[in-house]
Amino acid sequence: MKHIIFVYLLFFTLGISAQGKTEIIVDRNGTGDFRNIQEAINSVRTADPRGRITIRIKSGVYKEKLILPPHVTNIHFIGEDRDKTIINHDDHANINKMGTFKTYTFLLSGNDITLENLTIENSSEPLGQAVALHIEGDRVILRNCRLLGHQDTLYAGRDGARQYFENCYIEGTTDFIFGPATTWFEGCTIHCKKNSYITAANTPQHIKYGYIFNNCNITLAEGVDAMYLGRPWRAYAMTLFMNCALPKGINPVGWDNWSSEENEKTARYMEYNNRGEGAVTNQRVKWAKILTAEEAKEYTITNVLSGCDNWNPLVK
Repeated sequence: MKHIIFVYLLFFTLGISAQGKTEIIVDRNGTGDFRNIQEAINSVRTADPRGRITIRIKSGVYKEKLILPPHVTNIHFIGEDRDKTIINHDDHANINKMGTFKTYTFLLSGNDITLENLTIENSSEPLGQAVALHIEGDRVILRNCRLLGHQDTLYAGRDGARQYFENCYIEGTTDFIFGPATTWFEGCTIHCKKNSYITAANTPQHIKYGYIFNNCNITLAEGVDAMYLGRPWRAYAMTLFMNCALPKGINPVGWDNWSSEENEKTARYMEYNNRGEGAVTNQRVKWAKILTAEEAKEYTITNVLSGCDNWNPLVK
């Protein structure tokens, strides 16, 4: 009996010790605290008294459909190697008629989440909408991450939610960056895999800022020669490309009205100081705006993302 009590107390003590960690290791090979990322997420409590939790993910392919619920906040996910730490799933909208918003590989709903050095992939065949990363949280940061997919790769979700992407690679085919969030893309590579549309912003009328692409590099797969910068999923869609490299193969008109002339009266599409053969604006649609240097001064990370809480993703 004493032996049983000792063993129980030993495991209880180890459990308390594990719960007290602020850094969690995930390793498919079983050398960490968990083998699966979802288990690590599930170990974080609502308003966790440990404060900010770091989840370090060892290299490997994690075949998981992840859900980070709204009550799980203040986590920093760090992959061991961006190209070798891969979160993968393969749902698409036409499987059992699930629709776009259930196809995610990673549903991220909590606030104050940072992802770093990770690949998030929806590896389904191009048979319909297939989201890799679906974000609903506010103050979400991605640094040095890859988002891989075809149609609807990144859903930048929730009206007014703020997201910051730095040095990320995002690829896709149609509307592969879409949604209503306020999102800043800094120094990212946006790779277009077929002639279609890069963005489908869904910015609400009362939200001033939608998508800002700054110092980004737009690249095109072989054979892509008529890529649109965007089309408005919602009438007041807002998207700005500035200081970006736009290659030959960007459609000279730049933007599409999504088969509605009414959208031309409300969509907020802008360009400033871009370079490359695709940056020539003399054939752009008349309802897109080419900013002056003075007008472009408004578009800073501080103005776009600060909100009422003065959030700055560059301040750690």
